Amino acid sequence: MQLPTHAEAHELFTPEYAYFSSTSISWCDHARAYVSNAIERLSLNKNSFVVEIGSNDGYLLQYVKAKGIKCLGIEPTTATATASRSKGIETIEKFFCSQLANELASMGRQADLVVANNVLAHVPDINDFMLGVTTLLKPNGLVSFEFPHLLELIKGNQFDTIYHEHYSYLSLQIVERIALIAGLVIIDVQELPTHGGTLRLWLTHKDDFDHWCGPAQQRAIDFVRSKEIDAQLESAIPYIGFQKCALQAKLSLLEFLVQASQHGRRVLGYGAAAKGNTLLNYSGIKSDLLEFVADLAPSKQGRYMPGSHIPIISVDEFLDRDPHDILLLPWNLSKEIKQQLAHKTKARFYKAIPDLCCI
Repeated sequence: MQLPTHAEAHELFTPEYAYFSSTSISWCDHARAYVSNAIERLSLNKNSFVVEIGSNDGYLLQYVKAKGIKCLGIEPTTATATASRSKGIETIEKFFCSQLANELASMGRQADLVVANNVLAHVPDINDFMLGVTTLLKPNGLVSFEFPHLLELIKGNQFDTIYHEHYSYLSLQIVERIALIAGLVIIDVQELPTHGGTLRLWLTHKDDFDHWCGPAQQRAIDFVRSKEIDAQLESAIPYIGFQKCALQAKLSLLEFLVQASQHGRRVLGYGAAAKGNTLLNYSGIKSDLLEFVADLAPSKQGRYMPGSHIPIISVDEFLDRDPHDILLLPWNLSKEIKQQLAHKTKARFYKAIPDLCCI
């Protein structure tokens, strides 16, 4: 599933790109657990080589490096690449493509493990990207992709994740076909709760399928594939009514904010995330209904939410304003954020997706 129009990558991932993965404690925990799992699965050691595409600020490779395993990050944004290098991680500041993969392979820098978490949806030329991954991967190596599952996006009314940074919205079956054209096959799939429902796919070269894929892995693949087939994802049926669900979420949020204003309750937002920005702009919400949005990342503080122009403030300033209610915009991190703030405020916590509720 793709949007008919999109922004160019160089317009989105600028030197001032403000998303730093390490800001989220739960995401770092997720990365640490992944690295431990991958080391065990592939028997990685000091002679192994790991490459992460879209390595951001080194949130994941820091755990690879700590185990004494050679690694390389590929990250196009200057601010995050600089942060990664400050952790001692070699980082190439470029967009990944088949040409870059050929250059690395010609220098003998093929990888035992290629990682790309939440990258596939951001790639404008996904076929060239996949060909590059094939080139970069050593014989008998493994690739892992993580991406929000299209099936969960539809089921969970996650319309706020449909925005300008995402070129594609992916299913197991779609990635399976794209990968096969590039010479890769899926050998395992894991369903994860991150980002409202994520798939982690493990892939390898066609010739290495039998080495990696046993009966248990094949059952996992078949199970997810059958869920997608049962949902008829490749027909119009599951998308009928999606707009109506989005509209209902918008109206419920507006009603909540208007009533809070009428009753003198101060509602502030938390988390200047892209999905939150999509929700606010779709709903037409501005600072008269949501005066401020707080964010933990210093790179976002002192700026404004695009479109709505709601000021972004620090967490300390946010708490000083003593909100009655807090609207959690990155609802996928609601558990982490609530734990961070619960002992600092008596405010009630709300999220608007899939529908408005107090959590």
